Amino acid sequence: MKRRDFIISAGALAAGASLMPRLAQAAPGVIDWYTSSDQNVLDFWTNVVKPKFEAANPGVTLNLVDGGDNAGLQAIAERALAALGSNADPQADMFEGFDARQPVGALDKGLWVDIKAAGLSNYDKINPLALELDGMPQNLPYRGSQVLLAYDTTKLSPDAVPKTWADLVAWIKANPGQFIYNRPNKGGSGGNFVRRAIYEANGRDPSLFKVDNYTAEAAGKMLDPAWEMLKDLAPALMDGGAYTSGNTQSIQLLGQGAVTMIPAWSDQTIAAINQGALPETTGLVQLQDLGFPGGFARLTIPTNGVNKDAALKLADFVLTEEIQSAVLTELGGFPGVSWDHVSAELREKYKDVIPASIPVFPGGDWEKAINEGWYRAVAPNVDPNA
Repeated sequence: MKRRDFIISAGALAAGASLMPRLAQAAPGVIDWYTSSDQNVLDFWTNVVKPKFEAANPGVTLNLVDGGDNAGLQAIAERALAALGSNADPQADMFEGFDARQPVGALDKGLWVDIKAAGLSNYDKINPLALELDGMPQNLPYRGSQVLLAYDTTKLSPDAVPKTWADLVAWIKANPGQFIYNRPNKGGSGGNFVRRAIYEANGRDPSLFKVDNYTAEAAGKMLDPAWEMLKDLAPALMDGGAYTSGNTQSIQLLGQGAVTMIPAWSDQTIAAINQGALPETTGLVQLQDLGFPGGFARLTIPTNGVNKDAALKLADFVLTEEIQSAVLTELGGFPGVSWDHVSAELREKYKDVIPASIPVFPGGDWEKAINEGWYRAVAPNVDPNA
């Protein structure tokens, strides 16, 4: 599934060779750019970034290539790694949505440009939260997405909307039938609502959960209290304990007025409002005691790309106020820069969703334990495969 795949799996390599798209023919002044993100991201680069960048940089062309899925990008990166240290042309200048931790061995061999050290004029504008989450100077975070609360302002005043987990729970119980979230294995908005409950049950400390510290014993102690919290909440949900089958269905129910509030992805919700799928009376808010989980998509640049210097110029251009504001208005994402580097009008419009924190929950065994535990303890009557 392409949407919000911020980390490329090393296991994709085996499938990558057969799935690799036709490589672009490298040429001076032509930036060969690859993505495996959703069509809306490719459209954003095609309709917004490309014409603006080319107009500002005569003689430079941006060649946008849909790399298919993550395995496709992995295969292209493997080709670039194989070409490192030789005269072979990697035929790749920039990757969108790819992680410099891949392919295996690429960092040690110097495949990726250290963007922090590259001297970009706009690098200092990047949101410190994004840099802290990633910790990789070879990754350039440029757009983000985070789960937040979307609500109907005709039913709930912005002055009364909950901004802490305790207030949210109190509101749900005081307004039975007016809140719903999707099953955690059927979309990240519901999955991250569940993870926020897990954080709450563990002192709001995301650092307790790491990809390499899972044990069945630890999971029992740390997840069971969250299951009790969510079971206690279930009778106050829509239809006395219903759960949607995905992010889109939750948004549809909100748009139809069936519920007053849902957890939803920031980019998906902003896009739905901009496109009229949700009314302009839809409000957005982020919890201020600890935000819902989210993350950032990255740009990576091979050190052996024929047009590396032009790619760095493109990376700097993407961090400008014009493009970062367009990330909000055209793509529906969060800016990769600090919010004081987007227009004042947009800062005011989205002031209730500017995150003070962006926790990231590990996948792997933790993800499996969360999905299985939720069905077993919170919703035993719901079919996980339905």
